[in-house]
This record gives sequence, structure tokens and C-alpha cells, in this order.
Amino acid sequence: MVVKQKVLLLGATGETGASILKGLQESGNFDIEVLVRPASKNKPSVQKIQEQGIKIWCIDINESSDLMSALSGVDVLISAIGPHGLLEQKKLLQAAKSAGVKRIVPCAFITVAPPRGAMLLRDEKEEVYNDIKFLGIPYTIIDVGYWYQISFPSLPSGKVDYAMIVPNSTIHGDGTAPNILTDLRDVGRFVARIIYDDRTLNKYVYTYGDILSENEINRIAEELSGEKVEPTPMSNEQIEDSVAQAKAALSQNPQDPMKRTVLYISQYKHSKYVRKDNSPAYADYLGYLDARSLYPEFTPLSFREFFVEVLAGKMKKVYSS
Repeated sequence: MVVKQKVLLLGATGETGASILKGLQESGNFDIEVLVRPASKNKPSVQKIQEQGIKIWCIDINESSDLMSALSGVDVLISAIGPHGLLEQKKLLQAAKSAGVKRIVPCAFITVAPPRGAMLLRDEKEEVYNDIKFLGIPYTIIDVGYWYQISFPSLPSGKVDYAMIVPNSTIHGDGTAPNILTDLRDVGRFVARIIYDDRTLNKYVYTYGDILSENEINRIAEELSGEKVEPTPMSNEQIEDSVAQAKAALSQNPQDPMKRTVLYISQYKHSKYVRKDNSPAYADYLGYLDARSLYPEFTPLSFREFFVEVLAGKMKKVYSS
């Protein structure tokens, strides 16, 4: 008889968290419980999870006594908290250590980037990682590059705009920077494998379905659609200017979530296309493990397969609910 690992998941109603929840369920290797804020208890997304027979803990993470109950017997704590709540994870750490949690997977799930200086979003994530290491809690950091779902171009016909947050076909720099890309639906499938694997304990791991430049993505889109992508160029200098402007705007009100989001987006572009951080070569340099090498039996969705679905009108726009 296989003993299932007990997983407590924070952020299960977000895009990443929902993928992780589904991946854990599909694997069959885990007993899953979900941690939500009391204010979210009656949300339809939370009710939907509860209807699946999954135990919901409605807890204010500032209340350590309640947290200890939720963390009791937990093998793996996974956080998919939103970008504006990253530092709140710190409130979980001492309780997790006291409860004997065997592995923490803090909220990473972004592009490969240096630990400081390139992206505010990364800096705050690394601050949490460093607190985990200070406490000596076993951990795994999982980065997934950029999602296919936000990496495809608009077409002249507008046929794929329904699946885009904001229709655009910008080419950054010369369009040749290679980028690690993962289908959002595969994030959870990778996570289920990674957290079940002792080789990934106290390691950084990256996932990918494809490694593609913007030029390569556009060629695939053109081949499959029969349309000519009409890219809007954005130079490296323009990207750098956008970062400087976003930093200046945020300095006026450092806690403004919209200004933070604008900075996150501009720094993503700089890191991906100017610095070219989000690549297997840089991930290897930083010491990441390659999930594709760890799990050769698993074939993730390719970008080509994804875009066929987009053209067929079968793709749901992310952040649409």
C-alpha cells in the first residue's frame, strides 16, 4: 500500500494554484488540503474546491495557533500566493518549522532570473527563500519560465484575440532571445512529480515545454494560421526606458499595486529580452535542475499543440474570472 503525502496548498484559486491543485489530483499520490483566507470562504471558487471533497482551512495566517492545526502532519506546504502578498509567506515559516513540515515549496513559478537586482518580484521571492534557509526548513524552488498563454502574438484577423489579456504582437529587441516556456496546464503536472522526488529536495528546478524565441513563436503562428504576423518593434533602449519610468512612478507610492504591476511587467521584458536570463544556459549556470531531464517519461504540451487549440477557439483567457 502506497502512503500518500499530505499536501497543504495556499493560493489554490489563482491561475498557478488551480493548475497545481489539478496536477496533484491527477497524480493520485497526495492527500490534499487547501488553505484560504477567512474573507475568501464564501467565494464560488472556494466552494467549488470544497465540493470536490477537499478539506478547506479558513485561517488568518497571522494567527499562529490556527496555523499549527492546519500544518499538523503536513508533508509538503505549497504556496501559490499572489504577487502582492509574497512577503506574507514569512508568517507561515516558523509555524511550518515547529509543525515539522518536511518540505516547503514557496511561491516561485516565474522566469529564471538572478536572485537580486533584475526584478523586484524576484527580489521579494528570494527574501522568502532566504528566510526558509535561515530556519533550515527543507525546500524546493520551482520556476516555470513564461506561460504559453501569455506568449503568443495577435493575428491580423483578430482570430486569437479572444484568448489574450491584451492583444499585441510586440517584438522585443531583435526577437532572438531564447525563452523557457511552459503551458500553464503543465505547471501542476510538473509540480506533482517534483515534490514526490527526493532528488529535488533543497534544489531549484525549472520546467519547460518549449524553448523558443519570439521570432520562432511568430513563425509557428504564421505556419499554423496562414496569416502574416505584423510585429510592433520595441528596442532594448525602449525596454530600459520603460523600467526606469516604472521605477520612478513606484517610488512615489511604493505600495500601489498597479504601479508595482507595471514595474513587474517592464522588468520581465528586460530580464527576458535584454539580459536574456530566462534560458536553459542561465538556469544551468545558477544551478537549477532540469525537470525534463528528471522526468523523461513525461511529455509536456508543445507550443505548437497549444497554438492549434488557440486557433480552434478552445483556449480560455487567463485571469478572466
